[in-house]
Amino acid sequence: MNVIPFDDSRLTAMGLLSEVHSGIAAKTSALFATAGLSVIDFETLIRLARSPRQRLRMSDLAAQTSLSTSGVTRVVDRLEREGLVARQACTTDRRTSYAVITEAGTDRLGGVLPQHLADVETWFTGLLSPEQLDAFLDTLRILRDAVRPCATAGAEGAPTAELAGTDCPGPRDVEGR
Repeated sequence: MNVIPFDDSRLTAMGLLSEVHSGIAAKTSALFATAGLSVIDFETLIRLARSPRQRLRMSDLAAQTSLSTSGVTRVVDRLEREGLVARQACTTDRRTSYAVITEAGTDRLGGVLPQHLADVETWFTGLLSPEQLDAFLDTLRILRDAVRPCATAGAEGAPTAELAGTDCPGPRDVEGR
């Protein structure tokens, strides 16, 4: 008889990670909806807002969000129609364009950020001591860098998606949010 290791700590780790992610997402997604943003809209805007010059190459934005290039194009198209993002041509490479957060996008983020940060504090970071949080962030970066090597593409000091190589995992489409 083959014994199946249902009590394996690896299964416990994955289960806990999944439960924490879905729990925090459930606690925070209503806030985004009241501001007329989906979770991927918020992720796109916050990544642009936190990037150098508040912009990212479209390919780097796709790599950071793990959206396909067509998926990120659809998200940026929608955000552009709402005036939250603009496209900017690259002056040195006609094949490249940037997604840039607009003042309206910054304002929309500013409307949800205080409550979002309070929610994050209540349901996540505030539950840990400063030492636990530092260790947890270090651990998350190790895991992120292993499973999503392109997650920081285009950030200060990080390679662009093209320079990061082909080790990036397959993209999820915008419907996979």
